[in-house]
Amino acid sequence: MQKTVSYTVDVESKKVVQERVTIGYYATRQEALQALADYNANPYDINASKITFSEVYDKWSERKFKEVSKSNINGYKASYNICGMLYDMRFVDIKLAHLQEVADTSGKNYPTLRKLKVLFGQLFDYAVMNEIITKDRHIVEYLNIKNAGNPDRYDRMPFSAVEIALLWKNVGTNEYLQIVLMLIYSGVRISEMLDLKKSDVHLQERWFYVRDSKTDAGIRAVPIADKTYKFFEAWYSKNDCEYLLSTPDGEHFLYRNYYDSYWINPLNDLGIDHKPHDTRHTCVSLLASAKVDPTTIKKIVGHRGAQTLTERVYTHLDINVLLDAINKI
Repeated sequence: MQKTVSYTVDVESKKVVQERVTIGYYATRQEALQALADYNANPYDINASKITFSEVYDKWSERKFKEVSKSNINGYKASYNICGMLYDMRFVDIKLAHLQEVADTSGKNYPTLRKLKVLFGQLFDYAVMNEIITKDRHIVEYLNIKNAGNPDRYDRMPFSAVEIALLWKNVGTNEYLQIVLMLIYSGVRISEMLDLKKSDVHLQERWFYVRDSKTDAGIRAVPIADKTYKFFEAWYSKNDCEYLLSTPDGEHFLYRNYYDSYWINPLNDLGIDHKPHDTRHTCVSLLASAKVDPTTIKKIVGHRGAQTLTERVYTHLDINVLLDAINKI
């Protein structure tokens, strides 16, 4: 532990009083001396230096989230969720090695880590501007994300024809198997399906609108396949919950609750082992096998390269094209 000394005057006693302020706690004497030397070279606000990574994120996001779109907010939140090991660290103590460890152990691919690096950059900018750290401590540019990759990417396998047949065979025994098929025959992300509100489901026209997505391309109209229409209809009429899918108590599904209890268990009973994102890969594979053109596939699943937000004026013709495509699988 190292301390810096300051002096104040006690007005009543008219005596000079020595005070000690804690800079921080360190594992070795050498580290403590270096911290003291750094402080003496560039004095900073001791109280500001106590702010943690999470507190900086909270202060930064309170302002930032008022300026950006919902999809960008979701992206920032997803990046923040990767940073668990940093949450309780004082921001002044965070070094390049800590940032590198977050990236190297995240299991995320390059596009995701590029977004993480952007978040780090903005948090360090905020910390410099608010004198939490000095400008020379802005080390984000040195973070290496080029060698990072998602170790699970090769494990993301589409459902096989046998597994899909097994789902259809047993869908009448468990209503939560319906959701798996709804995902396979729509290509939406699990978060998009769980957050889908009934007000955005157009049963008569057989499509629904993904209003919130992790990317701008993900905000789109999605056709409801003939094969799964009855499932959408059943969930729509199930209860008064504003969301299409709901818990047995009629509440909005949180991902963890859905995955732990209503994804794993029904599939395990059938001897099927898949992650929810595999349904998205399955939809793309089925559409490609049905020789649906790549542009239409991108429009359905919301991949980059689909129409921009300003171009999305949906007509009956557009929806019919998407319906024809999804009904080929």
